[in-house]
Amino acid sequence: MIVRIMGEGQLDVAQAHLAVLNRYDDELQVAIESGDDAAFRAALTALLSKVREVGTAVPAEKIVASDLMLPATDAHVDEVRKMLGADGLVPGSSSPA
Repeated sequence: MIVRIMGEGQLDVAQAHLAVLNRYDDELQVAIESGDDAAFRAALTALLSKVREVGTAVPAEKIVASDLMLPATDAHVDEVRKMLGADGLVPGSSSPA
């Protein structure tokens, strides 16, 4: 799966990592719903850090369609809220958006 972190680039993330990314995504949704900015910031940072950890950078010169778009590290909670789908940011997430 090709994941784009806005403002950074793309990473190739194996489907095997989807379950753990969904857990981070669930935590992010809970933080957004709670209105706790510190929890939101920590959850977003954790999700993006995990994607960077498990993903392999796609060379900038390689043109590939992204399967998933994630917000930048400094994204505002309202911006991220608008990006949420029924499954959150990561497909298969179990928390309601």
